[in-house]
Formats: sequence, structure tokens, C-alpha cells
Amino acid sequence: MTEAQVSLKNFRGTARLFPLPNLVLFPSVIQPLHIFEPRYRQMMADALDDDRLLALVLLRPGWEEDYHLRPPVHAVACLGAIANEECLADGRYNLLLHGLQRVRIVEELPAEKLYRCARVELLEDAASAAGLECALREELALRMPAWFAGHGAAQQQAEQLLEASLPLSALCDIFSFALPLPTKAKQGLLEELDVTRRARRLLTYLKEHKPPPAPQSAERRFPPEFSPN
Repeated sequence: MTEAQVSLKNFRGTARLFPLPNLVLFPSVIQPLHIFEPRYRQMMADALDDDRLLALVLLRPGWEEDYHLRPPVHAVACLGAIANEECLADGRYNLLLHGLQRVRIVEELPAEKLYRCARVELLEDAASAAGLECALREELALRMPAWFAGHGAAQQQAEQLLEASLPLSALCDIFSFALPLPTKAKQGLLEELDVTRRARRLLTYLKEHKPPPAPQSAERRFPPEFSPN
């Protein structure tokens, strides 16, 4: 049984929602987070006492006007497990959130806490045919290195991922998370359940855009650094 399957054994059909304006979580990745708002401190405390699960979901455009209430969010999110946590003396938290599986928000539940909760359904990938998956992996291996050239350890990690025997679905998710894609593009990749279309969508972006220049000094972090709530 995988780590994700073990974590999902605690899933009961509802999830605590952690809406953010500029971060899309994917399965198979780990995102550092810093929690400081009172409502999300409560969310963390409840999650740690219960199933240790959070659904990170992207806020829709225009969220600024209603941020402290219940601004609209995208319907597809990523359910994650708290892999490690640190409670600071003032009640803030640092944590590592391990993306487990895509979920669709079915309905938000009446507010009983400071944070939001929803009934969600787990979403399954539609796998590619074996021959097509091999071809798509080869094209990713051809185009991906240029996006990490000059990034030191990140470049080495990207090469190792391309050489590993990861499923195409996981490979696409990890690179969709790690690459400097627009947030809208990342959300589109999260919402794509067909792995063939997901890989082609990622490849289309790589073909149509130029890789960022190599850094002069600081390396790109892989995974990215802490994201505040």
C-alpha cells in the first residue's frame, strides 16, 4: 500500500478547504506552507487532531473583494496530507503538505468553523495507452531539460525524474508544479483527468514558450519555497 493510499484511508468524503490565490497543488508533490491567519490556525489544529487532510484550492479571479469571507474557488482542488508540521510559540504553523489526489468540490458545507469545509469526490486519472505513453515520455525528455538548464540541483533532479520509472501522470504533475507556468495554466493541468491530454497540454506550453534564463546566482528551488496563506 502506498503512502497516498494510507493517508486516504482516513478520507470520509469531506475536506477542509485551504483557498490560496496563486498556488496550485498537484498529486505526488510536497509544498511547504506557512500558516498565520486565525481561521487557518484553527483548520490546522483540527486537521492534526483528525485525518491530517487539507484540500488546497485556487481562488477564482476577483477574490480580493471578498477574501476574508467566502470568495469563489475553482471546483477542482488537490487533497493533501500533512506530512510534517511545526507549531510555533505564537500559534503559527510551518508544514509540508503532500499532494495525494485530485478532488472535485460537490458542495460547500454550512459554516461551523472559522474556515471552510466542503463535500468532495475523489477524481481518478484516465491512463494513456502504453505505446502512446512511451512516446509522450520521450517528448517530455526531449523538451524538459532546457527549462532546468543552469539550475544546479534542480536540473539534476529533473534529469533523474525523466530517467525514473514514474507513471506519465505523476511525471506531468511534478513538472506542472515545478515549472514557472502561469497559475491559470497550472489549474488547467490540474483539472485535466485524461493523462494523454494532460501531457499534450504541458508539451504545447513548452513548445510555445521560451525557457526562463538561467539564474545568475540563486538556484531555482525544487520544490518551491514556503508559501504563506
